[in-house]
Amino acid sequence: MDDTPKIRRILRDSRTIAVVGLSANWYRPSYFAAKYMQEHGYRIVPVNPQYDSVLGEKCYPSLADIPAKVDIVDCFRRSEEIGALADEAIAIGAKVLWMQLGVTNEAARRKAEAAGLEVIEDRCVKIEHGRLFGGLGWAGVDTKVISARRPA
Repeated sequence: MDDTPKIRRILRDSRTIAVVGLSANWYRPSYFAAKYMQEHGYRIVPVNPQYDSVLGEKCYPSLADIPAKVDIVDCFRRSEEIGALADEAIAIGAKVLWMQLGVTNEAARRKAEAAGLEVIEDRCVKIEHGRLFGGLGWAGVDTKVISARRPA
């Protein structure tokens, strides 16, 4: 199934992305995906109880703690954790439940869709944005650091 038109519409119409599991470590996929989206005009709302702030934005311990409306709940969590996140996304009135690359959960998908949310599984918001809207650094992970060494 080609969900390109659906993804294009979601990314065109959405402006606020709650990133669940956003890391403050620059070399983590959640960080550079969120940074890319922030650089392309999206408001990023970090959700991770380990931090006070990430990417210059206040970090919240859970979706329920976010005081503003959220369009997309972007999940950087394991597939088995998505059911609870779907419940939280429904409770806060999010429009989209987005599961990152390698993350799928059929029960959570059905639950979210039954509640009126759109669901994207096994896709990277950064890669999809770059693919559909262009932009420098969309392909791969582009951390803007050229090195074969692992970070310390």
